[in-house]
Amino acid sequence: MKNGWPTRHLFGVPIQALTMHQVLSIVDETIDRRGRLLIGVVNAAKLVNMGRDEVLGRSVLGTDMILADGMAVVWACRLLGRRLPERVPGVDLMHRMLARGAERGYRVFCLGATEEVLSVAVKRMKREHPGVVIAGYHHGYFDPDQEPDIVEKIRARRPDILLVAITSPKKERFLARWSEEIGVPVCHGVGGAFDVLAGKVKRAPQAWQRLGLEWLYRVVQEPRRMWRRYLVTNTLFCYMVLSELLGRNRPAGMSCGR
Repeated sequence: MKNGWPTRHLFGVPIQALTMHQVLSIVDETIDRRGRLLIGVVNAAKLVNMGRDEVLGRSVLGTDMILADGMAVVWACRLLGRRLPERVPGVDLMHRMLARGAERGYRVFCLGATEEVLSVAVKRMKREHPGVVIAGYHHGYFDPDQEPDIVEKIRARRPDILLVAITSPKKERFLARWSEEIGVPVCHGVGGAFDVLAGKVKRAPQAWQRLGLEWLYRVVQEPRRMWRRYLVTNTLFCYMVLSELLGRNRPAGMSCGR
């Protein structure tokens, strides 16, 4: 068990068997003691890509807590007899952390998206969670040589929570490189959540989410960009689950760095 938390393994990746309520309690406790909690989330596509990208695999495995962001991950674990209590989507966790932050006065730094999207997302956070303190923000389109300055800016604002809305694997690599030096108690990679907050991307309705069809909703919104990506990753994910169910070895290139 990682840090004493119940854990289920899928393709060698330790996924914490925690509820949303339990995760939020851990977040609060970490902030109270000024500890360190680096949160990672996985869905079917990321688990596939971890097997093809060694750096991404190491970065995700280097987080303190890995949560099941996608229903496909929950279903796969159940099929394999490794039951998870529920799905903990990264975007929902972000909203719950902001709501908790509004009650407790947490300081939040937002990193990611374009300047335009980020500005709209921050305004919505302030409007919906007026008690939370937005300690600072910075867009996500920066070069590696700019990272030390961004890290120093984050450190200077002394946030309790860092939300990183950058696409994989850049997000995971950034957090793996800098989470120790940033000195923020809780770091959470939220992917495209700022685009959703800003209204640039629509999130799938609850019915689609319950059926595990958020990926299909994305394809409907952006068919040219998304259909091939999800066709490949979903097919590979199903093959990996079937292989593990039948006790076969994963195909070459499917190792997650362990």
